[in-house]
Amino acid sequence: MQLLVIQRVFGLLLIIFSSTLLPPVFVGLYFGDGAVEPFVQAFISILLFGFLLYLPVRQHKKELRLRDGFMVVVLFWGMLGIAGGLPLYLSGVYDISITDAVFESISGLTTTGATVIVGIDALPHSILFYRQELQWLGGMGIIVLAVAVLPMLGIGGMQLFRAETPGPVKDTKLTPRITETAKALWYIYLGLTVACTLAYWVAGMTLFDAVSHAFSTIAIGGFSTHDASIGYFDNTAIELIAVVFMLASGVNFALHFAAFRNVSLKPYRRDAEFRTYIGILVIVSIITIGYLQATKTFNSTTESIVEGLFQVVSIGTTTGFTTQEYYSWPGFLPVLLLYVSFIGGCSGSTGGGIKVIRILLLVKQGARELKRLVHPNAQIAVKIGRQPLPEKVIEAVWGFFAAYFAISALMILILMATGLDQETAFSAVAASLNNLGPGLGDVGQNFAGINDVAKWTLVMAMLLGRLEIFTLLVLFTPGFWRK
Repeated sequence: MQLLVIQRVFGLLLIIFSSTLLPPVFVGLYFGDGAVEPFVQAFISILLFGFLLYLPVRQHKKELRLRDGFMVVVLFWGMLGIAGGLPLYLSGVYDISITDAVFESISGLTTTGATVIVGIDALPHSILFYRQELQWLGGMGIIVLAVAVLPMLGIGGMQLFRAETPGPVKDTKLTPRITETAKALWYIYLGLTVACTLAYWVAGMTLFDAVSHAFSTIAIGGFSTHDASIGYFDNTAIELIAVVFMLASGVNFALHFAAFRNVSLKPYRRDAEFRTYIGILVIVSIITIGYLQATKTFNSTTESIVEGLFQVVSIGTTTGFTTQEYYSWPGFLPVLLLYVSFIGGCSGSTGGGIKVIRILLLVKQGARELKRLVHPNAQIAVKIGRQPLPEKVIEAVWGFFAAYFAISALMILILMATGLDQETAFSAVAASLNNLGPGLGDVGQNFAGINDVAKWTLVMAMLLGRLEIFTLLVLFTPGFWRK
């Protein structure tokens, strides 16, 4: 492992990350909210630390190897998450502890959206903007992770996309150079953010709220500038706009790239993952709206449709916005919505969860095993679209699936050992590992009331979910550290 190269890259990342603390300073100065100093202090501290790491090794410009890449990714999300909590801690907002500051920062960067802050409406504008900015930056990082890093594992979204998509998009990189690929996807990401901002603004949000909520919508984060989330606005147009952009952000960004480049909707129609993604959300929406209507939860059919659709898309894409206390909805609906978050968004999107493509593969593999019971000697390929997938990809997906639920079970037991009840422990782990945000029970509204051990456990769950499990777990294998 090239430790000096890793140190150089990480130092550069800290230097770059320090610049993200300047926009909240300008926001604070514009609104005169008196919360500028913590961001200035954090900016100077992180910038200096980054230079101290970078300067001694600035000449080590070797290309990153596979193991170096894994280390850089984990350092990026873990250490920058901790550094991101510094301005929150220095602000002293509500006497925030180190644990809560790190939890809030990691939740933002991983686009989880679980918060430990109560009284969000009263926060200074600079802090409100910073929380939203963290999610937006995290969303951009996720796209690069999906394009440049996860394919190394053999289970990244790009492999699956390549296996399915015909023509010029079949290569792992959508453009000849990986940097150009990242740029192309970021332009789409930025374009969606601008479009979402304008739509929110026209629908009735202030410009500040429009920008802030566009950040978390496109990143599928779920942080809001209000305790009541999107429900604060009580505006059907805003809710429907959110539904459209949450759906778009839950789609593989490579599909957006292909559709934009070819000026055609064919990439969407041909993509099996996209069709499954939409199909799942449509079916769950029909069930939810029907049950809400049957139980007369709302006063009108229109309200049942809008609120049911919004919550299904928000939870199903792992965004985590709320307009209603969905965790108190009747019958099985809260658990159904939580289950849908395990599926999450498409591969290569900013969504969390296991990802639709993996669920689709598991279903097809299960169907193949049933056929083998009837025809033991048959050679049956698992196909996505018309393309058969290599067995190693299917094995990797099974391994991921097993690790996902083994870690879930272990963390639920840890949380219950700290004193949380079963409902709270299960939903808190699910909401964190799926990068969803809101849970059930004591974490339905926020995570402020749980203990510090549980919070640190959930911080690890958020990182594991965002890094697709194996990216982080590989660091704990002896073979990773052998020369």
